[in-house]
Amino acid sequence: MLLVVDNGSVYTDYIAISLGDLGIQYIMVPSGSVTDDMVSKAGSVILSGRRKNDAAMNATNSRIVKRCLADGRPLLGICYGAEILAITLGGTIKKMALPRHGLAAARTILDNPLLSGTVSVFESHSYKVATLDARFRTLAVSDGCEYEAFQYDGKNVFGTQFHPEMSPDGRRVLACFASLR
Repeated sequence: MLLVVDNGSVYTDYIAISLGDLGIQYIMVPSGSVTDDMVSKAGSVILSGRRKNDAAMNATNSRIVKRCLADGRPLLGICYGAEILAITLGGTIKKMALPRHGLAAARTILDNPLLSGTVSVFESHSYKVATLDARFRTLAVSDGCEYEAFQYDGKNVFGTQFHPEMSPDGRRVLACFASLR
């Protein structure tokens, strides 16, 4: 079963709608209610975006990232989820000069199981991943983000700065992620 960690993003309901439309079974749990047991029993995990910074939420999501890595569990971090993934594993984020909101073109630069070619993605963020640890591979870039999509150490652990739940190309990313084991 796919576990969706709800970090309070205005777009989290669209993750549920997208997964439902794709016929993917999932359970959605608010981040403050997620237990280690839930993560250990999940087939894979998605970390949603968020609305505001919260130290407890950050700690919970970092713990989930570490648990997924330790268990070899597929993980997809979306927007904030990608940012906390990067921070937890040695990267940094920074505030952008101008927030991004709306559709953008992301160009795939490395073969990967989630996306290929140029894809239309939905952006809604004022922070972005600024640096990644050397164990990450950049998968896609856009004019506004150097790390639009990335993967950790060849594992099924991914981050997307964009919101895949908000565009048809992004929904294909969700379908591809859900098929990973």
